[in-house]
Amino acid sequence: MENFTNETIDTRQLPKFEEVTFTNLHPNYIWVVLINLALFIGILILVPIFVSMFKPELFSGRVWLIIGVVIPIFSVLLVAFSIIGFKKKGFAFREHDVLFRYGIIATNTIVIPYNRVQHVALHEGLISRYFGLTKIEIFTAGGSSSDIEIPGIEKEQAENIKQLLMGKIQKQL
Repeated sequence: MENFTNETIDTRQLPKFEEVTFTNLHPNYIWVVLINLALFIGILILVPIFVSMFKPELFSGRVWLIIGVVIPIFSVLLVAFSIIGFKKKGFAFREHDVLFRYGIIATNTIVIPYNRVQHVALHEGLISRYFGLTKIEIFTAGGSSSDIEIPGIEKEQAENIKQLLMGKIQKQL
């Protein structure tokens, strides 16, 4: 214990993650988001129509008026927030950690050190696959779900990122 030191750290000198240059999601990913929204909004419109065909007594003129106002307003807000959210998302890989930034009203940044990464998975949805895009899921110790999901990455780049992360995991063992 003769060599033990416990010096004070000047927190103003610590590196700031805010200064990191984040990589934006692939530009085609906005089309994946918009197509998924179009499918969701389409279902949102079709459900009342089908229900009214079998139970017309449930839908008076007033109900149709409310549905006719609420669904378009909800749809416009959903599309607007999705576009803004897409523009704010970004990721970065540094020497010792991975960062993911997201959020619409409040910007959140997740920082995970490589020594906490346990598992990495790649997922392609039907629409994402059409555009050649993949989602990377990064799992850390102690969690049953992924801690970071980075969507909208080209498949080849995602494979390279997975190899990088798997290499970092192997070095820990």
